[in-house]
Amino acid sequence: MARFRLAERIRRRAEFQLVYERGIRVHSRFCTVFVLPNAQTIGRLGIAATRKLGGAVERNRAKRLIREIFRRNKISAGFDVVIIPKRELLEASLTVLEADYRTTFERASRRHARSADAGAPSRL
Repeated sequence: MARFRLAERIRRRAEFQLVYERGIRVHSRFCTVFVLPNAQTIGRLGIAATRKLGGAVERNRAKRLIREIFRRNKISAGFDVVIIPKRELLEASLTVLEADYRTTFERASRRHARSADAGAPSRL
């Protein structure tokens, strides 16, 4: 099993802000996903689990689930992905969450391709 390396993480506030401002936002049943192409060969993940999600135990569980899904599905190579989990994520199974992540990421990449073809900035 491959690890979730430090190079695959978005950690700085400025990096989060860049993805929020310039990225594509896609809502799903379990989370909101922001996707922004990066100039790297790896995908990077940032998780913004706020107190609205629940206490520390719930937030940490949500982050562990999201990191595991990201680690298993290396479909986001070349993209910075920021995920904001919703409370529904805590009750869902891992297989359901994986399927939701894949479809949400596909929608985001299609939306990015459409905006890149139109020559418009990749902002909603």
